[in-house]
Amino acid sequence: MIEPSFDDLLQKTDSKYTLVIAAAKRARQLLQNDTALKKEGKAVKPVSLALREIAAGKLRCERKR
Repeated sequence: MIEPSFDDLLQKTDSKYTLVIAAAKRARQLLQNDTALKKEGKAVKPVSLALREIAAGKLRCERKR
């Protein structure tokens, strides 16, 4: 099973599009600053780590209007 679940992630954002954009931006940041990926210890993909951070509430996802 995929963790975190898509339903849990959608509760943290206003739409699936906002979720995708936020995860992509955070994944790019993680790639530029490799220390967060190294903290995990094992090979963690940046998108997976970004989605975990969103599910944990570490990132706030809002759409600018």
